[in-house]
Amino acid sequence: MLLEVRDLRASINGVEILKGIDLTVRAGEAHAVMGPNGSGKSTLAYVLAGHPNYEVTGGRVTFDGRDLLAMSTEERARASVFLSFQHPIEIPGVRMDHFLRAGYNELRKAHGEAELDPLKFDRLLRTKVKVVEMNTNMTKRSVNEGFSGGEKKRNEILQMAVMEPKLAILDEVDSGLDVDALRTVSSGINSLRTPDNAIIVVTHYQRLLNYIVPDHVHVLADGRIAASGGKELALKVEAEGYDWLAEANAPSR
Repeated sequence: MLLEVRDLRASINGVEILKGIDLTVRAGEAHAVMGPNGSGKSTLAYVLAGHPNYEVTGGRVTFDGRDLLAMSTEERARASVFLSFQHPIEIPGVRMDHFLRAGYNELRKAHGEAELDPLKFDRLLRTKVKVVEMNTNMTKRSVNEGFSGGEKKRNEILQMAVMEPKLAILDEVDSGLDVDALRTVSSGINSLRTPDNAIIVVTHYQRLLNYIVPDHVHVLADGRIAASGGKELALKVEAEGYDWLAEANAPSR
């Protein structure tokens, strides 16, 4: 079991968002999390990654045999939990290759390995940019500064390629992408899937799942998982929206 979430509850500014999430993710699996606005999708992603603005009020989360909730954000990153942001920020003055090397070497140190010097890391980076079809010159620019929406998302997946996380949580990685960029980003994600890692894809739209085919689909509503199934569940959402959730989860009389 790579990730086990049981009765997870979380709030922000005193407002409860997650109201009892149960989720099991095994190595080698891809899970899609869907749901209407305000259902708790991004909150789940941020809570798993350790965002400090969210308060966990109940439940437990085990990751790779460890108590995830007892770990700081930095410890979770070192333990190989990765979050791709819906809206990646710009970091003026910090070169992307320097940023990536710092993160990569922190992971190596956490595993008792020697750091890579700039030349060796540059050779590694040149192989990783091919995953997202990015020009190597882009990595000499400040992180995300002046990047288009598609370039920012490619950069997020480039970070995933460099860090090689055991668990990658991708928060609406498809937002703002045109068809060609979506295909490229999805292809990059698929190339990084292995029997030893797992991904959780948070998305509004079934179109992403045409490219990243999930093993399991979960639909959130009002802070809970209202339905789980296979790819057919995403097709149902695409065809019918989310109105059926209220009826399906209404208390029986």
